[in-house]
Amino acid sequence: MTTGLTIWCSEAITLATVLLLAWAHDRKSPVYLVWALGFAVSAIGFALVAARGVIPDIWSVQIGNAVALLGESAWIIGFRLMDKRKLKWSVLLPPLVWLFGVSLPWVTDNFLNRVVVYDLAGAVGATLLAFAVQPAAGRREPARRQLAIVFTVLACFCFGSALWLVFAAPTLEQALIYRGYTALGYALLVVVAIVLNGKLLMERSERRWRAISITDTLTGVLNRRGLQESYEILAGEGQQQQKLAALLFDLDHFKKINDRYGHQTGDTVLVEFARVAHQFVPRSGAFGRMGGEEFVAFIPVDEQSEAEALAETIRADFCRGPLPAGRSLVQATVSIGVAVMPRDAVSWDRLVSAADRALYAAKRAGRNCSIVFNELEAANDTDAAPAANEGELVPTLDDQIQLLRRMGTLSRM
Repeated sequence: MTTGLTIWCSEAITLATVLLLAWAHDRKSPVYLVWALGFAVSAIGFALVAARGVIPDIWSVQIGNAVALLGESAWIIGFRLMDKRKLKWSVLLPPLVWLFGVSLPWVTDNFLNRVVVYDLAGAVGATLLAFAVQPAAGRREPARRQLAIVFTVLACFCFGSALWLVFAAPTLEQALIYRGYTALGYALLVVVAIVLNGKLLMERSERRWRAISITDTLTGVLNRRGLQESYEILAGEGQQQQKLAALLFDLDHFKKINDRYGHQTGDTVLVEFARVAHQFVPRSGAFGRMGGEEFVAFIPVDEQSEAEALAETIRADFCRGPLPAGRSLVQATVSIGVAVMPRDAVSWDRLVSAADRALYAAKRAGRNCSIVFNELEAANDTDAAPAANEGELVPTLDDQIQLLRRMGTLSRM
């Protein structure tokens, strides 16, 4: 047992070192630090247990095992931090169960009873770990489910070991032999859990880097690559709506804003527009930055009017007042080109090209407005500038309100 504990201590220290290096590389992930502390504390606890006969029993038995179980508490805390869950006092149950049990005279003076109490504390810790690694609703993480199974098996293993010792009442020699085998089984399950935990961290790291690769660093919305991937999903089968709309946004006179107020102010305007527009784009759609001061939104629609309403809502909300940018107030506006195509005929190039021609028409119409190309106009494959009669000016929200008021007045006459 002493040899096994010594081997486990060396492995735990190695894992703690690796996790500390990972934390030093990514200080924004406290999970690595907590798990590193968990392995370090576990190593210290088992080292104290292995030193029995060399140091006083109170240090090797009571304190050593409590410290080792405290390592389990750190692992539970790490999983809760990973999911940004609140910490609960129950994470300290493993060492508390041990300290309470070993404080009883009939446990302190009996090796078998101490083993039973330790196994029960280990079962409590494994159960808490099984609950802590459960995947959140809607999250697909196979490694989490596998970890939960391993920790559940570990909890049953510890609880079964405690029951066997209680009902079989083996001799001290038999108990020592049995304890050696159970310690080996416990260690194997822990090793499997460590491997699966490494797999979980790799999966999360891959998702994180993938999210970074499709996100615009300045505004936090999708970049061109992310937009193209989202478009493929929206244009594919399985969508209820029969049409797909593209809304192409271009901030008016953005170069003048940069020249007059500086590029930092220009970045602030870009970020603010991305925030305003993104909050109105439905979850069924996609919104991102094409580059420079150009943004685009793809939304599935049943009627052209849905895309028109979204375009005007975003334009009106963004242009309703000057934007605070440092000590300056910047009045920024946006022009919008809208194109709608049936799903069975849509393609990225044709839809974006049509929205770009509609945007050109909006610029020519005086900016700070929305121009929509219907399905026939959007289907026109041409790179030439739109004709004067192409596109339809979307009524502003103020115009629509005034029209409704006139209709109400006429109805009362």
